[in-house]
Amino acid sequence: MTTGRTARGSRSTRETRIEITVDVDGSGKTNVNTGIAFFDHMLDQLGRHGGMDLTVSATGDTEIDAHHTVEDTGILLGETLGEALGDRSGVRRFASIRVPLDEALVSAVVDLSGRPFLHYEVDPPGQKILGDPPFDPQLMEEFWRAFAGGAAITLYLEMIHGRNTHHIIEASVKAAARALRDAVRIEGGGVPSTKGVL
Repeated sequence: MTTGRTARGSRSTRETRIEITVDVDGSGKTNVNTGIAFFDHMLDQLGRHGGMDLTVSATGDTEIDAHHTVEDTGILLGETLGEALGDRSGVRRFASIRVPLDEALVSAVVDLSGRPFLHYEVDPPGQKILGDPPFDPQLMEEFWRAFAGGAAITLYLEMIHGRNTHHIIEASVKAAARALRDAVRIEGGGVPSTKGVL
């Protein structure tokens, strides 16, 4: 169901149950609960810095691993955002930014292309981020791949500098959020493509 640039989605498998709502033109209000504290923090940053109202409720087989919950959330969040954007008429379409967080610096480039593609060159030191449960930073690549596929966007994320895993991952999320915020902005009429469709 879509009203304006708002959409609601749900996904249920043997591994996860997820419900998401997105308001592209919101004010950055979020309500996120996936049972994975650090991932909740990252989704909160995505909504706040993306200027989207975002609610995420997810339960999954986290007693086995966080992978299914993170990946399936990415799939559904991408699909829900894609539905909220509709035919993408009037959007700016392209955006890029570099975002720092202390010693970390990450570049994000977005194209609301209608063609899913992820280039992910974010290579933190590799240790898990402490929390309950601890978070494996490698899962963020799976999240972004699923998100880009679900939303049918082209997304480049590249680490320029960084030593602290938490800072690197958070800078990458904030960079993606800020690039998305700019790319979805309405600044004209019609679909921004010579094909007439994205």
